[in-house]
Amino acid sequence: MKRRFIVSVIVTVPILVLSPMIQGWFGFSLQIPYREAIIFILSTFVYIYGGKPFLSMTIEEIKSKKPGMMTLISMAISVAYFYSAMSLVMPGGKEFFWELATLIDIMLIGHYIEAKSVLGAANALQDLVKMMPKTAMRVSPDGTLKEVSVDVLHKGDTILVRPGEKIPADGRVVEGESMTDEAFLTGESKPVYKKVGSDVFMGSTNLDGAMRITITKSGKESYLSQVIELVKEAQSSRSKTQDLANKAAGWLFYGAVGTGAVTFAVWSAIASPMDAVLRSVTVLIIACPHALGLAVPLVVAISTSLAAKRGILIRNRQAFETLRTIDAICFDKTGTITEGRLDVSDVIAKDDKSKLLAMAAAIEQNSEHIIAKAIVNHAKEAGITPQTAENFMAFPGIGAKASVQGHTVMVGGPQLLSKESLKLPETLKSFESSESTKVWVAVDGEVIGVILLTDSIRETSVEAIAALKELGIETWMLTGDNEAVAREVAETCGIDHYRANLLPDEKLRLIRKIQQDGKTVAMVGDGINDAPSLLTADIGIAIGAGTDIAIESADIILTQSDLMSVVHAIRLSLATTKKMVQNLWWASGYNIVAIPLAAGVMAPWGVIIDPAVGAILMSVSTVVVALNAQLLKKA
Repeated sequence: MKRRFIVSVIVTVPILVLSPMIQGWFGFSLQIPYREAIIFILSTFVYIYGGKPFLSMTIEEIKSKKPGMMTLISMAISVAYFYSAMSLVMPGGKEFFWELATLIDIMLIGHYIEAKSVLGAANALQDLVKMMPKTAMRVSPDGTLKEVSVDVLHKGDTILVRPGEKIPADGRVVEGESMTDEAFLTGESKPVYKKVGSDVFMGSTNLDGAMRITITKSGKESYLSQVIELVKEAQSSRSKTQDLANKAAGWLFYGAVGTGAVTFAVWSAIASPMDAVLRSVTVLIIACPHALGLAVPLVVAISTSLAAKRGILIRNRQAFETLRTIDAICFDKTGTITEGRLDVSDVIAKDDKSKLLAMAAAIEQNSEHIIAKAIVNHAKEAGITPQTAENFMAFPGIGAKASVQGHTVMVGGPQLLSKESLKLPETLKSFESSESTKVWVAVDGEVIGVILLTDSIRETSVEAIAALKELGIETWMLTGDNEAVAREVAETCGIDHYRANLLPDEKLRLIRKIQQDGKTVAMVGDGINDAPSLLTADIGIAIGAGTDIAIESADIILTQSDLMSVVHAIRLSLATTKKMVQNLWWASGYNIVAIPLAAGVMAPWGVIIDPAVGAILMSVSTVVVALNAQLLKKA
């Protein structure tokens, strides 16, 4: 488009200089031999070379029986060209070659701006593609290293990733430790510490240490590849507003042809055929739905790339547009409102809290259980170094026992108390009914304290719930957890309604009941055990930064485990729809005034729009639409 525009503009200059109308406007005269032949040849070149994109795309529109903007443009330039050519041999005719050339020039620059804007909006997808490494260092069974293409990597292969290299596949660290940059995945710029057993993702950057990684997912199975496919899917998915714009373009075609025909008939009767052609051509130019065709697709492209950069992956455009209209939003508790992992909330000791933690950590450091890890981490954060435990014995589902500094230490849940017939001191009996997860600690047969663990509420959950309520959205928490825990979380976060002890099918029925009350419902869950609810809700939103996101169940996927992402998605949906509506009004609304003026209804009062002016007006609307869409980036 850019090349055709530049060449056409260069050829347009002599056409303008040789046009009698232009000479009359600027008060000069240039008469050369074969002027008419020269201007005809130059105009023919501009019509064929510059107008080729519009003429060829018109054929496709006619073949598909969906005439639209290209058909209108081609009609306008073809009428101008053939009438001007006939005027050279017909007495009393008036040529419009300069209008033809300038119209094509303006159309070309408008399409160039459109193409450049759309390409710019797709940069996020290209950035994701650039993250995909091309080669990897595979470790052979005999320990030798060989550089291979990532295409030949398979699940179970071991690879070496050196500092500064991108990780070529999803996998698990089996040797070494390092910090990795996963900003593309989570939006979090802070490096993430990786050690043996940690999961790593394709496209993230290994920062400061060599790691050996066993591949768990490669190629198209990797999380980055899934993200890229989701962005592609979102950019190509249909939009309700886009369908409306396409229909409007079709209506405009038939309306313009009808108005053009009436204009030609009326002006032929009251003036001359030349004036009739001029007015008809201007009507067709004004009605070109160039801006209308750009109004929605450009906003879709920009909003999709914006969402991807913010960790919001849109699978279903219609669901994304519906998001702005939701009346109620339902949340799963574990892993959505809460962190989904146990943390020590309190340590209650009969005498010495530090001694209790040291004894408990000494035993728990031998276990890989999530409760054990939480206790060991809490002890380390408190500056307590676990003692060495000997003669360690584990009792599955009950607890563990070992010797620590000559003492017999036992840790475990309520089952431990009954198994070992341990009695609780009066000071600890009140904690027996606590809803928290409890780990009792006993030394030499005497209970010395209890460690309480809870699933902590995410830092942003309270802020997100408050923001949703400001938007007028009713909030629900649906959880399989017990009543007491559910009530505490709901009250802490300010959630309007909650239901506890729910099985997956009961969550589904409750969502249907809310829908039956006439409300549009969104469901936010971890995307795994909440799959039925995600599918039943009007909009399903899966939240989580891991590779276990059930993308087939959700319309929108949030890569960050942060409820504020839900708020950002709703606000982006509102801003996107607002821009679409603004663009549709600007792209088609101006026709209400411009088409009657082009038809000449104000001619008795001296208000006349020529074809070139019509082209400028149309192109201005296109530029405004493109610039307005770009403002979405500030949303």
